[in-house]
Amino acid sequence: MSDRKKIVFQGEVGANSHTACRNVYPDYEAIPCATFEDCFAAIENGEADLGMIPVENSVAGRVADIHHLLPRSSLNIIGEYFLPIRFQLMAPKGAKIDDLKTVQSHVMALGQCRKVIRELGLAPVIGADTAGSARQIAERNDLSAAALAPEMAADIYGLDILRHNVEDADYNTTRFLILSREKLVAANTGQPIISTFIFRVRNVPAALYKALGGFATNGVNMTKLESYQLEGQFFASMFYADIEGHPDDKSVTLALEELKFFCAEFKMLGVYCASPFREKIREPEANRALRPSPQI
Repeated sequence: MSDRKKIVFQGEVGANSHTACRNVYPDYEAIPCATFEDCFAAIENGEADLGMIPVENSVAGRVADIHHLLPRSSLNIIGEYFLPIRFQLMAPKGAKIDDLKTVQSHVMALGQCRKVIRELGLAPVIGADTAGSARQIAERNDLSAAALAPEMAADIYGLDILRHNVEDADYNTTRFLILSREKLVAANTGQPIISTFIFRVRNVPAALYKALGGFATNGVNMTKLESYQLEGQFFASMFYADIEGHPDDKSVTLALEELKFFCAEFKMLGVYCASPFREKIREPEANRALRPSPQI
């Protein structure tokens, strides 16, 4: 038995989530899981210490399953990581680009690499995921079949990369949440903090408008607000939100107090240090200057 700490991810060995695990926790043993439910269960029952879970992609949007799993779980968000997504065109050793006829990958990856597929005249083949497609191409050893997958997959499955970084958009980025059984709240030392929570407003007119008003009047920046139906009921919506700031900040404290007054349910999912990557995607100061001044 290994004494190394374990971190779980959804997908096969060599997937983007595996790359994220290796980048952030190189000393941990990365364990693949078939589903997100399996990842959550492994953390909750103590089989794993942490989880690296994708929550949204700049091109494809949110990973819907996570918004339903997080509220029902006992896990806590302790960090975030942004991974630029890069796809490599890979094939069995000895293959040449001119000999390729098909390319296999996850449907989203195929859609995000349309230019190279069209340029080379390849027939797209939908696979279960990117790393799994690389594994299958290696097993078949067909020199006319390629895969689109992360660079790590080529190393693991012994494939040659025929073209590097063939994605259509260089801004393609996935945001991951790092989950733990332990409730680790970041210290309020002045560094950028993200607070993530879910809430359900009371069933009264303008409840959502009133609940969110405190963030505007107190100058708290809400970077994400998404709704999803609660247990399939169209009249019951839950909201998932990210804000900049620590709950101990006076402005955040006042905004959350106002939110909770109009809420039927509230749960803080995590208070953690903001990723340095956020500086690359930060809203221009000219836009931020247009916000109303805090009225505390």
